[in-house]
Amino acid sequence: MEFIEMTGKTLWRVIDHDEEALTRDDLLGAGVRDESLVRVNRQGDLELRKPNGWDIIGGLIGDYEHRVREATGLDWA
Repeated sequence: MEFIEMTGKTLWRVIDHDEEALTRDDLLGAGVRDESLVRVNRQGDLELRKPNGWDIIGGLIGDYEHRVREATGLDWA
């Protein structure tokens, strides 16, 4: 499965673009902070890095692929 990894700080920029599925409060409640490591797969599933693995914390909808690539400067790997 391919992902793009980013920090929580970068994720805030991605969801600040009319994201309907998740809010900043949702992500804060899931434990996302500026320094957090998060990743999104091509299906839009968001995962938060925990000490012993990855936890699914929600999903992105809409034109997230473009927004994620633009915010991170990365492509799917």
